[in-house]
Amino acid sequence: MDVVVRTECGAVQGESGQGYSAFRGIPYAAPLDGARRFLAPEPAREWEGVRDARAFGSAVPQPILWHPGDDPECLTVNVWTPDITSSGMPVVVWLHGGACMGGTAATTDFDGVAFAAAGIVLVTVNYRVGYEGFGWVEDMPCNRGVLDQIAALRWVRDNIAAFGGDPDAVTLLGQSAGASSIVGLLAGNRAPGLFRRGIAQSPGKIFVPADEARAVSAMITAQLGVRPTADALAAIPSEAIHAVQMTPVTVMSAEPARWTLPHAPYSLVIDNDLFDAPPWIGWCATGTRREVICGYTTDEARMFTVDADLSAIDPIDTARACGLDASAVRDYRTGNPGITDDDLHALILSDALFRMPALWCAEAAAETGTGTYLYEFAWPSPARDGALGACHGLDVPFTFDTPHGPLAADLIGRQVPPDFTDLSTAMRDAFAAFATTGDPGWPRFDPAERIRRIWKTSPELGTHSLSTSRRSWRSSEDRPHR
Repeated sequence: MDVVVRTECGAVQGESGQGYSAFRGIPYAAPLDGARRFLAPEPAREWEGVRDARAFGSAVPQPILWHPGDDPECLTVNVWTPDITSSGMPVVVWLHGGACMGGTAATTDFDGVAFAAAGIVLVTVNYRVGYEGFGWVEDMPCNRGVLDQIAALRWVRDNIAAFGGDPDAVTLLGQSAGASSIVGLLAGNRAPGLFRRGIAQSPGKIFVPADEARAVSAMITAQLGVRPTADALAAIPSEAIHAVQMTPVTVMSAEPARWTLPHAPYSLVIDNDLFDAPPWIGWCATGTRREVICGYTTDEARMFTVDADLSAIDPIDTARACGLDASAVRDYRTGNPGITDDDLHALILSDALFRMPALWCAEAAAETGTGTYLYEFAWPSPARDGALGACHGLDVPFTFDTPHGPLAADLIGRQVPPDFTDLSTAMRDAFAAFATTGDPGWPRFDPAERIRRIWKTSPELGTHSLSTSRRSWRSSEDRPHR
């Protein structure tokens, strides 16, 4: 059955199912045409009549999910609500991952039906990625993809009551790059009137100095033969940028210790405007008090190392590429007796990329007195004969109860494991409780015991989280040992 809701820009027609109504592809900002591809987001255009919102909008420009000629009106949101006639329901806004280089909200991976069943209004967001979202542009602000996210939050504030949501009860939920945005916004106390609390699933070490971002982008524009201005870049088709955007990685990966993020061309930029410092450093300076859940998976980097032949690489080289020295490798071996070199590579990378940033953020938030909660997703995937373990992104299908989505097909397999539903329900119930009350149902994280929820077939509590890894990273310049 079709259903109509009126937003500030015009009426939208969605569709209703059992216990929910869904509205897809609603613009929250102007189309990405011409120089707008590289400008801060501009307001969406109004429309007359009723706009069909029963199908997802286009993905933003990127190499895989987008094609030349796709609709430039791609800065859109999707909304699932339990009841448009209700009011005051908690709202969760999802920010997808994708290394600041890809990703879309237009996927069944992030279906909102299960959240609606839990009494939550879910909003998923398309935001700019790649050069349009995160490349250096001389005459435009940095972090335009995050500015898109903030524009979407303004849309939520101004419109979500029409869908039954409470604009004063908004929780951000995101994974990987999306989670990094969340901790950055929380730590910098940005957009304080637009959301109340945040859930960061695997936030990454992807905050880079402005000079580094400028240097990386210069390698791309040199290949394109243009200056990094909005007008000059607007004349270059997106697909031409995609064709050369990995050029910097060849240079950076040859000397990884010189770069914050040597294996990706785009990052969140410390521009002293939106972000003043990495969140694990900046949190204490702002004194924000918005509650936060930080989480990581046990085997984050297995997704990236499972097909790699690491036999010729010394773990010390992996450690040095991550900013550690040889003594850290000795600490790892002492704390993990009998660990193989392959597993040690994966562990060091897991810690460097996601696990330690999640822990640092939890520590920094807790030190300000903020209501802080930590989790570890430890359920091992049966896919590929167990080689993935509890890898990066594996918690996402459980969050949304989407075991038949494309992400689950890759990370879990085509057959739904018998324990999937119970664990998925437990996680979502905890996140829904947090969105409603600020308490997910397990003890707060504190710097002494460092309690975490361990998500597996029988969830349990753990203490002294990442204690061995934490010792190995105690000399890290990014997060001093405390």
